[in-house]
Amino acid sequence: MGFAAVAVDVAAKPAGPWKTQATRTLDDLPAEVAARTDAGLDGYGGRRDRGGKATGFFHAEQSNGRWWLIDPDGGLFIHKAVVSVAPLRTAGAQAVYRAKFGSDEGWATQTMALLREHGFNGTGAWTDTAKLRATPQPPVYTLIWNFMSGYGKQRGGTFQQPGHTGYPKDAIFVFDPEFEKFCDEHARQLAATKDDPRLLGHFTDNELPFKREALANYLALPETEAGHRAAAAWLWARHGAGATAKDITERDQQDFLAVVVERYCETVSRAIRRVDPNHLVLGPRLHGAALRFPEVFRAAGPHLDVVAVNYYNAWTPVPERMAMWVKESGRPFLITEWYAKGMDSGMANTTGAGWTVKTQADRGRFYENFTLGLLESRGCVGWHWFKYADNDPADTKADPSNTDSNKGIVNHRYAPFAPLLVAMKRINERVFGLADYLDARAAERRP
Repeated sequence: MGFAAVAVDVAAKPAGPWKTQATRTLDDLPAEVAARTDAGLDGYGGRRDRGGKATGFFHAEQSNGRWWLIDPDGGLFIHKAVVSVAPLRTAGAQAVYRAKFGSDEGWATQTMALLREHGFNGTGAWTDTAKLRATPQPPVYTLIWNFMSGYGKQRGGTFQQPGHTGYPKDAIFVFDPEFEKFCDEHARQLAATKDDPRLLGHFTDNELPFKREALANYLALPETEAGHRAAAAWLWARHGAGATAKDITERDQQDFLAVVVERYCETVSRAIRRVDPNHLVLGPRLHGAALRFPEVFRAAGPHLDVVAVNYYNAWTPVPERMAMWVKESGRPFLITEWYAKGMDSGMANTTGAGWTVKTQADRGRFYENFTLGLLESRGCVGWHWFKYADNDPADTKADPSNTDSNKGIVNHRYAPFAPLLVAMKRINERVFGLADYLDARAAERRP
């Protein structure tokens, strides 16, 4: 399936450099495929004509080489969601909120109508789920629990980095003997929603620093730290007592990183499943360099149900990389952050990891191009656009990555970006037909 002659000017930052990216849209497809919308869906947004085992909760299954989520009624399901669906907190935004929506109930009802009108069936992390769950048609939602960052806040030593929590030497506290107990106590909160069929699953943290240099980083901690002692013992078991960072091999780096990832995922997943055995464990929202490391996915997969990935720095998803995620983890993946920022929004767009484009229509073209690539992979079970509302520059308490950029489907005064939403609707209302078409094309190409 080739690219159309659609070109979009793209930059990492507004100052450039700008380059032209070939961009695939729905208009690339045969007219009969592009015209057909999904119909006959069940109450969750799953397809009724094909399905899996109905368990009363969401789970993942593989069928004919494609991974799916299976909704509580047994329908095949793809989670199309928006992150951070919540009211803004600045005085200016609150004044517009009162005038536009009248009440929390008004905001929730109108916001769910906006999402559903444009083909979204759920919400991502950092959403005001309490307000939205009270609407007549609540979303399929997710929750984020911050096991490691919550423990770090209690323990001390963490700090704010753009987009996520920072740790000393990029070494998370997974070897602390108190971490497991913290997770067991922290997970008790999950009991409140363990029987809710509209809950998709649980994120455990956001963007932990799973770095190849993890072994050296842990050894660089003070000798009194549990992480230093664990790393030294591991290295000595391989290279003899007294081995130091200079003795670390490439294989050591990979294997120790796998130890860190597995210990984290096993600990948090066990704590979750003791309290809530019904819902998907989605993991810590992998990002950055970790997305290139097979050992990360190999170590995480046995303990997760779906692997959550924050996928930046790709205009089109890389097929080989996505195939690696599925092969090494043995699990499907869910894209939990991605976006583009438009220069026609009036925002400075200097913060955040997403692409910069010229217009809202270009943001929509990016959405179409990216989601078509995800559907083509056969391993993706959904995507979460980052995010609901633009950064409000007046919010002095915002994360450093969220201060001045056009990331939302609405602006920071709740006005929707129509060209973006039109493109989102085009894809969102056709995902099952598109998956069938792409699978048929793939079968034709196989020898």
